[in-house]
Amino acid sequence: MSQHTDMTSDTATSSHADTVILTRDLCWQWPGQAARLRFPDITLPPGEHLFIRGASGTGKSTLLSLLSGMNRSMTGTLTVHGQELTQLSGGARDRLRADRIGVIFQQFNLVPYLDTLGNVLLPCHLSAHRRHQAGDSPPAAARRLLAALGLPEECLGRKPARLSTGQQQRVAAARALIGSPDLILADEPTSALDTLNRDRFVRLLLDQAANSGSSVVFVSHDPALAGHFERHLELTPTMGDQP
Repeated sequence: MSQHTDMTSDTATSSHADTVILTRDLCWQWPGQAARLRFPDITLPPGEHLFIRGASGTGKSTLLSLLSGMNRSMTGTLTVHGQELTQLSGGARDRLRADRIGVIFQQFNLVPYLDTLGNVLLPCHLSAHRRHQAGDSPPAAARRLLAALGLPEECLGRKPARLSTGQQQRVAAARALIGSPDLILADEPTSALDTLNRDRFVRLLLDQAANSGSSVVFVSHDPALAGHFERHLELTPTMGDQP
């Protein structure tokens, strides 16, 4: 089985220095097994927004876990922000993710005992780089992001349990965006929304990413979202054994 991509520029001659993501012959391997999940080559320059679509089981979330450095069970080449992830220690991967990558999880993964501002500011507490990038007042930067994403002022002091799904989604997006990371990874963040709110959220997310110069990798099973993105990648099942 093979994977199809219409990202024809992925064969272009971009160097590591001018790419946010560069993958070659990337495979994820089940621990202790010969079976591997194979992914197409990707080259993502700074500021570009990539839409990855595929049905359940095609490896969308697995690919994002590799790109974020959360999962290391891989072979091939994977460079993020000029660093080869396969050569980094666990601590170095964690530092790269904290400094350079914002992640929007499918279930949002907000900290239940923190209020809205506390959740958004979490990356600034974990990364001096993100804190510096957020400017003189990270709380003010958080408020601006939340306002731009359409979250009402009265929600700022609420904990996640008192927020709607759409409001939690906006908090998760602001947390990923604060401090202008080089890369935003979004894992099915619109799956619980209706069509109107889904499209509005994607537009808001991409507008804010463009404002900060962040590249975006957005995965979804929904082909209707593809029109918001300039680049597209279609994942189809590609299982194989080790040669």
